[in-house]
Amino acid sequence: MARRKKPVHKVVMTEGKRQIIANLLSEYDIKSANDIQEALKDLLGGTIKEMMETEMDAHLGYSKSERSDNKDYRNGYKNKTSSGNFGELEISVPQDRQSSFEPQIVKKRQKDISSIDQKIISMYAKGLSTRQISDIIEDIYGFEVSEGFISNVTDKLLPQIEDWQNRPLDEIYPVLYIDAIHFSVRDNGIIRKVAAYVILGITLSGKKEVLTITIGDNESSKYWLSVLNELKNRGVADILLICADGLSGIKEAIVTAYPNTEYQRCIVHQVRNTLKFVPYKDKKEFASDLKSIYHAPTEEKALQALDKVTDKWEQLYPNTMKRWKENWDCISPIFKFSMSVRKVIYTTNTIESLNSVYRKLNSQRSVFPSDTSLLKALYLATFEATKKWTGTIRNWAQVYGELSIMYEGRLPE
Repeated sequence: MARRKKPVHKVVMTEGKRQIIANLLSEYDIKSANDIQEALKDLLGGTIKEMMETEMDAHLGYSKSERSDNKDYRNGYKNKTSSGNFGELEISVPQDRQSSFEPQIVKKRQKDISSIDQKIISMYAKGLSTRQISDIIEDIYGFEVSEGFISNVTDKLLPQIEDWQNRPLDEIYPVLYIDAIHFSVRDNGIIRKVAAYVILGITLSGKKEVLTITIGDNESSKYWLSVLNELKNRGVADILLICADGLSGIKEAIVTAYPNTEYQRCIVHQVRNTLKFVPYKDKKEFASDLKSIYHAPTEEKALQALDKVTDKWEQLYPNTMKRWKENWDCISPIFKFSMSVRKVIYTTNTIESLNSVYRKLNSQRSVFPSDTSLLKALYLATFEATKKWTGTIRNWAQVYGELSIMYEGRLPE
């Protein structure tokens, strides 16, 4: 009987992994596989040290930068050697004057830490709540840590998030999507609703890339102009199309920041808003009629369909079609493109897979303790979601060719 071959594990190279590797290569003098191993050992040792520093903060009741009347205080470090998946690992363990500090992430007499590296990566990458992370640590290591302690540990990510938010971007993005997910945040004991605005770009090679995440609750042309100016300051010189829902002030901001950029109203949101107050018995038929508008072969045919749908439904549902006519200049750009291109630009469905990951955060945590806590969760969720972004947009070669003709001279040949 022939021996069955073992399945080959295929390494998927995501944009996030490429960035990590680039940072690794710039930080370490890597010339061999052994150098990679040593670099990863160094990173793991640094991560464990940072977690023990936070443990020491909790033990003493104050951080390094603070003053305290506590008679106990930091007293340097003690090196210990532990065994892990990367072999022998040197760890710097913080010490206190009274020798009362008992580190939990790597206990005093613990010599084998082979499981910790993967668990740290898992907890950080999954975007779990502080309670869930605390439960995982207790389950794995057998000791309890407070949610406040976990929050302090995840605060170590804030410089990394800031670097990501300020990283240089590409000079040209053919298409940008802007969408919002709403969350509840506690602010001085009061729960308020905030919107997390996600800007996702399609690169020249047809890959998806999250450019930035901003948290705001007051939409206006001034707000959106500041967001778009931030993209300009990070290197974005030209955008062909920006696809978004009817965000307040977005149209005026686009005209000011990127005067050559077309604003395409998201058709999916337009349809949803139209059907919002239509009873279930008429929803299916009404939706089918709306499709005759945005599937029309030309703008002229679309306007004819718009009049027909309006005449049919306006007596039953007055003003439901009013927004179609008011927003027609932002709806109509799609009609100069083929259906292949329309599927890319007339809807924010491209961003929906990412939104589904963000919505899981809402199901896990009904209220976030702060804007910072929400931003950390969104960053981690984004990192997790983008691991799967390995392919290009469907029919990208055709889409790119059509965009190149419609926006002559603005895309590289």
